[in-house]
Amino acid sequence: MSKQNDTIYRQKQATVDGFSFNEQVAQVFGDMIKRSVPGYSQILHLLPTLVRCFKQKNHHYYDLGCSLGAGMLAIAQGLQNERGTIVGVDNSAAMLEQAKPVVQQYRQGQNISFDLQLADIHQFQLLPTAMVVLNFTLQFIPLDQRDSLVSKICNALVPGGVLVLSEKIQFEDASINRTLTEIHHQYKTDQGYSQLEISQKRDAIEHVLLPESLNCHIARLHHAGFNTITPWIQNLQFVSIIAIK
Repeated sequence: MSKQNDTIYRQKQATVDGFSFNEQVAQVFGDMIKRSVPGYSQILHLLPTLVRCFKQKNHHYYDLGCSLGAGMLAIAQGLQNERGTIVGVDNSAAMLEQAKPVVQQYRQGQNISFDLQLADIHQFQLLPTAMVVLNFTLQFIPLDQRDSLVSKICNALVPGGVLVLSEKIQFEDASINRTLTEIHHQYKTDQGYSQLEISQKRDAIEHVLLPESLNCHIARLHHAGFNTITPWIQNLQFVSIIAIK
């Protein structure tokens, strides 16, 4: 996994292009998400605990939008020495190139099978599964495709299976949105980002990352057929939800 520092928006750009998960982003993504998403490391730290609670023998586990493979490794830590197949799916070839050596290194001496797939998660066929992870992936999916994707995931989960859905959310109260945005910008400043970097990154991602409210996510999950739905981690606007079938 690349350990390069994120300097993509350090220099002033005449035109800020829309954000994409290209090779330039893949090279620095580990640093970028760590410094931009408060609580991301906490989700990864606790994900093995969730796996131990919901794992089923010799089953499939999916990380959709797997990026650099960090979620896959967390699932593997939860499985420990038990057999299972962990499938990472991403539509960015650059991201998967960074994930390959991470997966190959862990594979040695383990009972776990890793499978990296370059694919559109809408088109990818899910086998019966005990767990699906969507860590900050749904927010990049077009709004009119989100219901069908969540329903597809619910249908693939076996009884007692769980979806881990992590998202940046927006609030109906504008003052709450404004306050948490200000705190988030201060957080990024504390991580070493300049005001120029924060501003240019915001412009790049504005029409690419489309957040929804927590109530919207919960309603979608209920409609898809999940029985138990609850947030389990929240840091500022960044929330992780578990939904159990």
